[in-house]
Amino acid sequence: MKCIDAVILEQKMLVPEIYQMTLQTEAPFSAMPGQFVQVQVPGYYLRRPISICEIDERQIVLIYKTVGQGTAAMAQMKKGDKLDLFGPLGTGFPIENRDAVLIGGGVGIPPLLETAKQYRRLGHKVTVIMGFNAKEQIFLSARFEKLGCSVSIATMDGSYGISGTVMDAMHAENISNEFVLACGPLPMLKAVNAECHGYISLESRMACGIGACMGCVVKDSDGGSLRVCKDGPVFAIGKAVL
Repeated sequence: MKCIDAVILEQKMLVPEIYQMTLQTEAPFSAMPGQFVQVQVPGYYLRRPISICEIDERQIVLIYKTVGQGTAAMAQMKKGDKLDLFGPLGTGFPIENRDAVLIGGGVGIPPLLETAKQYRRLGHKVTVIMGFNAKEQIFLSARFEKLGCSVSIATMDGSYGISGTVMDAMHAENISNEFVLACGPLPMLKAVNAECHGYISLESRMACGIGACMGCVVKDSDGGSLRVCKDGPVFAIGKAVL
């Protein structure tokens, strides 16, 4: 991990409150899918943890949601503006020699794109289940389809795809639960944790990003403590107490 200077190549809104930022880094950048970077937003002291969506040598793509003043300021940045990144941080999703089912909800979907790319490069079948509240919030589905993934979409209001949750979509389409990689809101992860095998990526508020401040601790199933930023954010299903 290290501090990295980056320049914004493109910034665009995908759907309301969801932005995609493409950055060029000063040197080649490598990371595991599911890892994240801490972004130093100019004018703000604490860095913002953002999952890495795509990696391509000296370019990385971040997709984030405007949830506070820092990310709102980040969304106002333009092409040519500079950012300081710290990373890559945390543990990523494993890349195994097998087919995979990727489950994502909302802003938990972006790190699954690089995951899908790496599984597809190995020639494996990738099934993607995406969950949103409504049709107007859907993003990245075409990108997964372009990779050759099988894509199912669930919306809570029934405005598109299967009505209900990602688990409703899994049941409706008889999708295997034997090797799942998932990232999304906690209620979704609890449902995945209860029914599936594989790995989940937890979302958490964090400050340092390296496990020093202990601000993102969750309980271990064995009674210990886990730091989401350092021991995770990716954990084997059943490892962390949700």
